[in-house]
Amino acid sequence: MDTDLRSPLALPCGATLPNRIAKAAMTEGLATADGRPTPELERLYGLWSDGGAGLLLSGNVIVDRDHLERPGNVVIHGEPDADRAERLASWARAATRGGNHFWAQLSHGGRQVMKLVNPHPKAPSAVKLGLPGGQFGEPVALEVAEIDELVERFAVAAEAVKVAGFTGVQVHAAHGYLLSSFLSPRANRREDEYGGSLANRVRMLLRVVASIRDRVGAAFPVSVKLNSADFQRGGFAFEDSLAVAALLEEAGVDLIEISGGNYEQPRLLGIEGMERAEEQNVAPSTAAREAYFVDFALAMQQKVGAPLMVTGGFRSRAAMEYALSSGAADVIGMGRPFCTTVDAARQVFEGRERLPSPERELAFIPRGLGFLKRLQMLKALDGFAVQYWFYGQLYALGRTGHTNPGLKPFAALREVERMNRKLMGERSGAASG
Repeated sequence: MDTDLRSPLALPCGATLPNRIAKAAMTEGLATADGRPTPELERLYGLWSDGGAGLLLSGNVIVDRDHLERPGNVVIHGEPDADRAERLASWARAATRGGNHFWAQLSHGGRQVMKLVNPHPKAPSAVKLGLPGGQFGEPVALEVAEIDELVERFAVAAEAVKVAGFTGVQVHAAHGYLLSSFLSPRANRREDEYGGSLANRVRMLLRVVASIRDRVGAAFPVSVKLNSADFQRGGFAFEDSLAVAALLEEAGVDLIEISGGNYEQPRLLGIEGMERAEEQNVAPSTAAREAYFVDFALAMQQKVGAPLMVTGGFRSRAAMEYALSSGAADVIGMGRPFCTTVDAARQVFEGRERLPSPERELAFIPRGLGFLKRLQMLKALDGFAVQYWFYGQLYALGRTGHTNPGLKPFAALREVERMNRKLMGERSGAASG
């Protein structure tokens, strides 16, 4: 197997990624209140494009304005007007100026939409998130006609970004958002053709992929982000993920990104949620100690021939090269390293052995009180506090072009909440006006 991170990768559709490192999708929160791209997004993605990665994936681009993942998401709700279309094109120009690919991650928040955005979000079934704090509302089950409409919205959004100059799309079917929750028997209790058997639970995802392909054509990259597992009792298991990946390969998907978890069990952040994670029937690999999902990808590549991207935890060049040489991954995805080192890819190509891991120094729980980390709730709080610090770095990069290493997690949390309230206020004002 090829171990050179600088080698190009030919995708099934005929497009070629210039190298094997991708900036994985991270929520930015830098769009306008009504979901239009901004100069801040252009500045951020221009920096990343200059940084050497072969592929940049956007944060959630939402296909339904009432189902944001968070305030500040980019939204494509139907055909974009002239201003939105031009802003999308300007964003794409900045994000591809280094000769890399830039793909839009198309998404719908589903039941993980915050209550301040929508107190009654649409979901496969009326199954509320099992999280304390009351931040999420009571979901309402989608009607079949609404599912049909959403399938079309995904396709319209894909065509819009293609016209704007994006070079591909990724369908977000991981992390508990709408398409992911359709896959989970824990969240999907439907008794119609979209619930019950895995063949039914995967139906909407396959319809979305087919509808997008019809709109964008055979030569435009179409990828899917898929959970290796939800890590919850009664949820989407690795055996299900293998079967879905095989169906996606049959559907002509060009790249499958392997991730895992959801808001209730946030393995995507490298932490555990309120309940103990459900173990999966997968042999651990030596690299899995650093990269969360390499062991799942190793097992998957024995069954699936589509190119795989593995994201989560990569910091050392040795682990990245191992993932390539073992066949576990065709593309190495990284998120947090790009928040502090915008040219992380170039630095790895030039021989850097390990990228910084500032999260190790950002623990919410003070030193000397490490025994508190045995409490599951505090472990989760610790992980989420650090996550806000990374949000703060994206804000700083977008606004100034520079990081803010002196930022404290609590200050970052207050800034994110302030921005959320500001954006929601502007959104409400526009709606009432």
